[in-house]
Amino acid sequence: MPAPTWDQYMIPSLQVLTSGQVRRAREIVAAAADVLAVSEEHRAVFIPSGQAQWMNRANWALSYLARAGAVERPSRGHYRITEIGRQLLEAHPDGMTEKDLRSVPGYDSPRTKKASKTPGRKPALIPALDIAPNGDAGEAVDREDASALAPDEQIDAGIARITADVADQLLARIRALDPAFFEEAVLDLLTAMGYAGAEGSARRTQLSRDGGIDGIIDQDALGLSRIYVQAKRYAEANTVGRPAIQEFVGALSGNGANQGVFITTSRFSKDAEGFTDKVAARVVLIDGKRLATLMIRYGVGVQVKRTVRIVKLDEDYFEPGP
Repeated sequence: MPAPTWDQYMIPSLQVLTSGQVRRAREIVAAAADVLAVSEEHRAVFIPSGQAQWMNRANWALSYLARAGAVERPSRGHYRITEIGRQLLEAHPDGMTEKDLRSVPGYDSPRTKKASKTPGRKPALIPALDIAPNGDAGEAVDREDASALAPDEQIDAGIARITADVADQLLARIRALDPAFFEEAVLDLLTAMGYAGAEGSARRTQLSRDGGIDGIIDQDALGLSRIYVQAKRYAEANTVGRPAIQEFVGALSGNGANQGVFITTSRFSKDAEGFTDKVAARVVLIDGKRLATLMIRYGVGVQVKRTVRIVKLDEDYFEPGP
């Protein structure tokens, strides 16, 4: 059973408040989750901000109910049902969506804006992010399905989709360039990740006599600690097998090395991955997918296009003084 969407928490939240008593937000959230029988598996899911997904969705449900006047906040972090809330609960006992809230006079929807200053033009819905209900990047759904996500999740999922698209572009661009560029990019990445240390260095080996080693990273000024690098630029469909990893381990042994990184733009076979666990040298395998993720995380080959600033109400500001 899929996890409840944010709007599915609205009716249970109102049900929890039917006694008319003021209750803390955390109590309402927890009780609504119990009404929905949210499983332990779904309670263990976290969004990128670090908050539990179910708590995030339940809190957004309270926020939307407050916008509709269905609940009121008599004090910080406390809620009480209103007459509008009772009417909504009676009209939609089996659940409701934001579409139902729009029927409430005065509802302030965060998903509407003025389409134009032209007289006679009606407000238009802000299009929901073209993402899947579970937040998977790259999967398109219609507006109603996407709007079932909490706003934080829409942002996270939208960013995930953009990131996935940039990752695909990164790998396509790298595969189109010559191997020497890829080797330099790999060293740039490892340096950006801090493996060259404060006074270390990274350099490519001579192409004609690399002996199976494409790059060397000295982690200190004297080169007492070294990481050897193999970089293989392959097509997406290619699979790097165990023989290639064995050759790399042999090259490490020939250089008296005990640690190395093998990076490819394609993927590794299970046999190749299993082989690294059986050798004395510490060998790390990085496939194309992880390579692109690391390049984006450490800013290699990408630029920040825009920074999103997310705010929340400062409850302390509105607390009465002594």
